[in-house]
Amino acid sequence: MKKNNIIIGLTLLSMATLFVGGSYFYKYKKAEKQKQTLEQYRKDLVKNYSPVYGDPNAPVEIVEFLDPECETCATFFPFVKEVMNQFPGKVKLVIRYAPFHQNSVFAVKILEATRHQNKYWETLSKLFEMQPVWGDHHNPKPMLIWTYLSELEIDTEQIKRDMESPEIMVRIQTDLEDVKTFNVKKTPTFFVNGKPLESFGYRQLFDAVKKEVENTK
Repeated sequence: MKKNNIIIGLTLLSMATLFVGGSYFYKYKKAEKQKQTLEQYRKDLVKNYSPVYGDPNAPVEIVEFLDPECETCATFFPFVKEVMNQFPGKVKLVIRYAPFHQNSVFAVKILEATRHQNKYWETLSKLFEMQPVWGDHHNPKPMLIWTYLSELEIDTEQIKRDMESPEIMVRIQTDLEDVKTFNVKKTPTFFVNGKPLESFGYRQLFDAVKKEVENTK
């Protein structure tokens, strides 16, 4: 009887060992697969034409899908800069477009054209600042954008030519395809080092960035 108990005990111990080992191996393989998927996900999130704000070599990358005519994007943009200022040299911002509103494509084409005059970020900030006027959803006045460009000492005639470049439309179409790929339903939508925020909010963005910064130490 005692011998049988020993055999049963050894058998159960072996089964437990195999179970634990199998569980560990499964979790390891799952983690590796998730890591590989995340790396591929991260590569696909950023295009070589995407505007980058901050140190291009920063270890933490915020990808923002935005719409220049989106009220929440305009409201949230200063918070994004604030998050970056909390970690000097550690964070960069990459812009992707999700032009969901009526005049968004028009505004994006202008934005992209200003890059030839090194005025992209000034223009984006100005568009967000004046958005309640030009982007009023009840009475939009997109032609006012030309006035804002003049205030920024931008050659508007050159912009009108550059914004019709087929390359710009290709960029917009590519971003729209990735809007579907990454299931972007609203703007702004953020990814931090390839990972989507679990929920939207300033604190959620800050915490995600802080975690990734700490992981780089």
